[in-house]
Amino acid sequence: MRAQALRRPVPCRPRQRGLTLIELLVSMAIAVFLLGGLLTILGNTRRVFGAQNSMAQFQDNQRLVMTLLGDVIQQAGYFPNPTVNVATTALPVAGVTFPTAGQAITGTYQAAVPNDTITVRFATTQNDGVINCTGGSNTTTVAPPLVYVNRFSIDAAGNLVCTLTANGVVAPPVTLVSGIQGQPGIQNLQILYGVTTNPAAGTGAVDTYLRADQVTATNNWLNVASVKVRVTFNNPLSGQPGQQATTVPFERVIGVMNHTGVKL
Repeated sequence: MRAQALRRPVPCRPRQRGLTLIELLVSMAIAVFLLGGLLTILGNTRRVFGAQNSMAQFQDNQRLVMTLLGDVIQQAGYFPNPTVNVATTALPVAGVTFPTAGQAITGTYQAAVPNDTITVRFATTQNDGVINCTGGSNTTTVAPPLVYVNRFSIDAAGNLVCTLTANGVVAPPVTLVSGIQGQPGIQNLQILYGVTTNPAAGTGAVDTYLRADQVTATNNWLNVASVKVRVTFNNPLSGQPGQQATTVPFERVIGVMNHTGVKL
């Protein structure tokens, strides 16, 4: 009896049991759903970042193109020391491109893309800081003024190209602005020239805008006082929300230095 009293019942331990197949499948489905949502968020973030980066480059290209064109065109006709030099001697006749002494600007018109070209020239002396279309300046030791001829055009790949001539020596073309992610950056370049058709009036005011061929036909290259530049860029974000247009035009009117504020 005493031995039986000392015996205590041994508690039964519950059996260990794992996940059922259904529970495992439900867990996997939830994990896949959460992982898919995470990947979607990551993909959207990458796309937004890429779009913002492309737009920033696109805007930089717009500013760079207009800055380059504006800075060089404004300097058309510049020559050093005007108390000693005059335009006709500083900028003499230069073949068919500049058939008139003192002529500082010329261009070509083409109806088809990439459309027009523009060429400007000016004279500089050593270390005067006047910048040409490649971003360089006159660092030579040549005593006479150095004449720069800057020709802007758009090549077949949609790049803004400068061809620089220094004292008659033509340098290889330089690509100034190219496209984004391998796409053509610029579709076309259209240029109109603000002309004072009646310089005898003495106002110096622009009274008409002409294409390059019209300026040539009316013999008005010496009367160009401003240049209206219209650059049409290819939109790298076309087709995305808020970016419907495939091209984006950008326009600026640039005063020519040797005519600005001067009565002709």
